[in-house]
Amino acid sequence: MLSQKKVAVAMSGGIDSSTSAVLLKKAGFDVFGIYAIFQKNYDKATKQTAQRTAKILYIPFYTIDLQEEFEKEVIDYFLKSHKSGLTPNPCIICNEKIKFGILLKTAQEFGAQMLATGHYAKVQEKKDGFHLYRGSDSTKDQSYFLWRLKQKQLKHVMFPLAFFKKEEIKKIARDLKLPAVKSKESQDVCFCPDTNKFLSKLLKPKSGKIVDPKGNVLGKHNGLSFYTIGQRQGIKLSGGPYYVLSKNTKRNTLIVTKDQDDLLSKGLIAKNINWTNKSPKFPFKALAQIRYRNQPSQATIKKSGNKLKVVFAKPQKAITPGQSVVFYKNNEVLGGGIIEKTWN
Repeated sequence: MLSQKKVAVAMSGGIDSSTSAVLLKKAGFDVFGIYAIFQKNYDKATKQTAQRTAKILYIPFYTIDLQEEFEKEVIDYFLKSHKSGLTPNPCIICNEKIKFGILLKTAQEFGAQMLATGHYAKVQEKKDGFHLYRGSDSTKDQSYFLWRLKQKQLKHVMFPLAFFKKEEIKKIARDLKLPAVKSKESQDVCFCPDTNKFLSKLLKPKSGKIVDPKGNVLGKHNGLSFYTIGQRQGIKLSGGPYYVLSKNTKRNTLIVTKDQDDLLSKGLIAKNINWTNKSPKFPFKALAQIRYRNQPSQATIKKSGNKLKVVFAKPQKAITPGQSVVFYKNNEVLGGGIIEKTWN
């Protein structure tokens, strides 16, 4: 019976997680809410909203402190990556290590068999295990951020919003007059809405030369951490527009170009590979997505030691080391890797 299955809902105070709790309670699950504190200066209003929602639904509500774990697994990773000249995606690491790692384990210690979140994605169980898919709302699909999840995690994960559109979720929240209706959408990087300010404080970036592909000095940058591949804004050079082509951390130089074709790459090398179900047979063809808002592109994926060589059918623009490449087939997330470098 559904009532025998205990489900913890990761409640952030937002519409998505609040409505997830509503849907699960309505479906007959034994639900409780769990709110995680990630930083000392967390937004207490979000916790109050989550608490009020739990009270309205007559479900238990727990708060856990994950500040130490979050700093170690997510913030340190974020800073180390930027220091190395990379552009990391901390949400992906947070999902693996924190939300579906420590938070899932804690929920199980509280008696839950499953952990539910407000992600727009799908998990389906088949004979060979669990499979991860895109959510029905293509404009909100968050499967890209979940490629590092493994079978032992997918087995205990629920995504109540899998088959809903965002507008449907908003309507449910409005109709029920949930407190989260007045909440703001969460930030892409939750712990530093102002990334440059955050990096300036903790990394103390050094200024250096801006050069063109031939090495001609064009000006000075404020610190390599403030720039990412393909960036146009903030370069502050006359005679532009200029685009960030690459970063040389050893020389502390920023390489820029006026020619957007310089940003095109035929392929990439990816490391830290994970397959959500099982490893495909190499080589194989799939759709490869190089950043969250990018359209996936046809590619051939080959094995290269413990890394992958991805060959695109059409050159891709501004492939960025530190970001993730995620592989899809028929809307299923096969797996992915961290982009190490590009090649032509």
